[in-house]
Amino acid sequence: MHKAVSENLVSCFLLLIGASLFPCHAMAVVTNGPNAANTVLVDAGMLEGSRDNNVFSFRGIPFAAAPVAQWRWREPQPVEKWNGIRTAKKFGNACIQTPGLSEKNGGSPGKISEDCLYLNVWTPGLQQGAKLPVMVWIHGGGLVFGSGAVPGYGGDSLAKRGAVIVSINYRMGPLGFFSHPALDAENTGMKNFGLLDQIAALKWVQKNISAFGGDPGNVTIFGQSAGAESVLALYSSPLARGLFHKGIAQSPYGIPGHTLEKARNVGVAIASELGLGGIRASAAQLRAVPAEKFAEFQKPELNLSPGFIAGDAALPATILDTFQKKQQAAMPLIIGNNSDEATVATAFGVDPAKVIQGLGKSRIFVKPLYPKVTNDKELGRQVMRDAVFTAFARRISYLQSQRAPVWRYYFSYVQERLRGSQPGVGHGGEVPYMLDTGNTCACLPVAFSKSDSNLAQRIGDSWVAFARTGNPQVSGLPQWQRDSVKNDRVLEFSETITLRKSFMQPRINALILGLKAAD
Repeated sequence: MHKAVSENLVSCFLLLIGASLFPCHAMAVVTNGPNAANTVLVDAGMLEGSRDNNVFSFRGIPFAAAPVAQWRWREPQPVEKWNGIRTAKKFGNACIQTPGLSEKNGGSPGKISEDCLYLNVWTPGLQQGAKLPVMVWIHGGGLVFGSGAVPGYGGDSLAKRGAVIVSINYRMGPLGFFSHPALDAENTGMKNFGLLDQIAALKWVQKNISAFGGDPGNVTIFGQSAGAESVLALYSSPLARGLFHKGIAQSPYGIPGHTLEKARNVGVAIASELGLGGIRASAAQLRAVPAEKFAEFQKPELNLSPGFIAGDAALPATILDTFQKKQQAAMPLIIGNNSDEATVATAFGVDPAKVIQGLGKSRIFVKPLYPKVTNDKELGRQVMRDAVFTAFARRISYLQSQRAPVWRYYFSYVQERLRGSQPGVGHGGEVPYMLDTGNTCACLPVAFSKSDSNLAQRIGDSWVAFARTGNPQVSGLPQWQRDSVKNDRVLEFSETITLRKSFMQPRINALILGLKAAD
């Protein structure tokens, strides 16, 4: 994760614990002799894709106009229609981000450009009216890096199970989440442009996915890290109502969203850093800045990642506030996290032992919650995981369970050939299993074993079953009971898949009480 993201995450963590217990797209390529069997008609024109191993793929489909020049920091605009047949065999550009950052944290996002609002579709067939379940993947990356083209996010495997898979791009960093006085009036107060892009992609799905055999009335959104946080933001957004029907949130984080005042201050600081006079900068001056400049800001005071901005029409309140007020979408949800989520911080030199030492006298309240932990490094690793991820997943699960069915999981299955070399499953380590891409992505340090592949097969089956029916239960899994306030139930994906009752309950209860006090 980006250094500023990591620093913001850790500083928020310390704060919480310390307060208690701790203009247009590139021209379409027109073919002279298209393969009619690989073509579809969408609202903007005809597309030609590819077919491989009985899966059709369509890459680099524009779902909105390029957000450049006068369209920077505006709501997504409609795509201009094209003539002829547009070739959709290559991924579109990734949105502006620090070059190399995604490669270090999951894989290459592809070519980077401000012209980046593209999506990709994988489908087992092109029969209109097939009404296959649709799954829309939202990539992670702290809202500052990544794309739908990262190798581990391929949709082939899940598509072979009978689902239509979509991966999307969205604006990130200051180009995706930004506030400045010069922009307020013309944008009617919009700040979360990246979230608006996600909503625009879901609207495209509603209009066009039937051409790929998908059912617009059965759409599941799913994502990891910032993608999971995006899932919860879409549950919270009034503008996303009716655009999806279920969700899967893999490792969302309990980092508070930003106030309008904080976003304004950061925007003014960025304008000062650019030499534009801070608050005196005009919209024209800000839009004239080369897009790449907005990927250079690494100081925390110039960065809003990894949180959304609360207070605009896309996200009127923070995610947690919305769920507490029961104003979120009443849709089924799967939510969970991994056993070593602290890697999101340690990868950038944050020492878990120093985190514990930084708690000062509060350490005496934390240590009894982890009686089997004997050193500060391991204690810090586990406390960071639970305070930022495990407790937040349970908190959201309990709130959502009052409105709709919820299933909670905990992923502790370490890849077979890596056992003994790492303490648990790091942040993002579950993705090759949930998408069942471990055998094809060339994105892992060692190859999947038969045991790894078997687990990925079962989880992939479960995710598609949930998308199809609203229930993740499949053959090969123990009975996965719903999670609720009265019935604490977690399915642990480990070497043995086990349904846990009252999972980590004493420590999570204590952490939640502490986090509530810090809200």
